Amino acid sequence: MSHPHKVYGLGAEFDSAGALLAAAEKIRDQGFSRWDVHTPFPIHGMDKAMGLGKSWLSAGVFVGGFLGLITGICLVAIPSFVLYPMIVHGKPYDWRTFPAFFPIIFELAVLFAALTAVFGMFALNQLPRFHHPVFNWDRFKRFSDDGFLLVIEARDDKFSESRTKALLEQIGGRNVTLIQD
Repeated sequence: MSHPHKVYGLGAEFDSAGALLAAAEKIRDQGFSRWDVHTPFPIHGMDKAMGLGKSWLSAGVFVGGFLGLITGICLVAIPSFVLYPMIVHGKPYDWRTFPAFFPIIFELAVLFAALTAVFGMFALNQLPRFHHPVFNWDRFKRFSDDGFLLVIEARDDKFSESRTKALLEQIGGRNVTLIQD
């Protein structure tokens, strides 16, 4: 079947949050990997129903915080202990003065972790994206009010326009629509 535009995927509307949760479990069990749900509010258990695992963002934030810690230590230790060691008012310039630098080290660790979290979130969510293909679907406007929508992307390996449409209708999807890119 020839389409004038590139196909993004298939979208279906469900009657309730429970119906969408059950549909998500069935789609996951069918082996689809590139799909998403859109709801007006969070649905408890949807992550498990979709088969979503733990996000890798926390590992990136840990690495960013650790780099901030190392940067803070280097920033205060190298000038104070290596480049310009100076005894001021009889105070030593060795490891015993290190507690004075804790606020700087802590703040740099927090700063690097926070910046990693923000930019990691943008990268993982593929943002900024000023237009998404599901915005072309007229039913999508309902998701923020009372719509429970499921969209399976055409780039999924298991996607077949006819079989996927039949599956969505079989599991209770209404208004199954081909979404153009």
